[in-house]
Amino acid sequence: MSLKFVTFNIRCDYGQDGANNFCFRQPLILAELAHQQPDLVAFQEVLPHVAAWLKTSLKDYYLIGCPRSAALADEQVPIAFKKDRFNLLQMETFWLSPQPYEPGSRYAVQSPCPRVCTAALFQDLSCGQIFRVLNLHLDHEGSPARELGLRQVIQYLHSVPLLPQAPVLLAGDFNAPPDSPELRLLQQDPDFLNLTAGIGITFHSFSPADPPCSIDYIFLKQHKALPEAAPCAPYSQQRLYCVKVSKWDTQAEGVWLSDHYPVCAEMEWQD
Repeated sequence: MSLKFVTFNIRCDYGQDGANNFCFRQPLILAELAHQQPDLVAFQEVLPHVAAWLKTSLKDYYLIGCPRSAALADEQVPIAFKKDRFNLLQMETFWLSPQPYEPGSRYAVQSPCPRVCTAALFQDLSCGQIFRVLNLHLDHEGSPARELGLRQVIQYLHSVPLLPQAPVLLAGDFNAPPDSPELRLLQQDPDFLNLTAGIGITFHSFSPADPPCSIDYIFLKQHKALPEAAPCAPYSQQRLYCVKVSKWDTQAEGVWLSDHYPVCAEMEWQD
């Protein structure tokens, strides 16, 4: 059974992008999603009115997430998933900060922008398998803040009480190139496989002439040896394998999907 997963920085809509303003990109985004039919999408830079538009427009999906500010406003990093394909077992938002459950909190070395992680546990109803998705948008200003955020996420995965052996898809806009110190936390951990290694440029700023920048990732984490299957735990019987990774580079008359390429991993559940 296949699983199609996408990370998609949709670009904040402040009316700042001229011909690539969100209002011009909306039809292209909907057409691409309808064509590609991803099973799950990890979005970043979703403002409240864009979240409302996604909920209204993506009829076949649920959208889950929480805005990042102390007032629970501003950007969120929601996850969209197909209504008829998945059962949501657990969902939470935590802030990348020393006070992870205090809205709007952040690290002292961080930019003024709070950062959150949307974490969800799903059951794939097509095959019974269970897996976890973590969606991130790390700090845009400093490597130390990004490293603290990634360390916090790794610790979170070490401490989850419900089904800790479930495979994990960790994805998003990390704002860090592959050779950055913070990325080494994942690259040096044998439990994390970078499905997007070698994908090339992911941030193009609406212009392919801009300097190459690869900052969007999908990592897969799963146990090397699965525990013996129990009758009530079919999730323990199969693993995820990546068969294809691609970028959505669609544009129409100079209008792009976003200033990032959505990055798609196509996977299979296998014994």
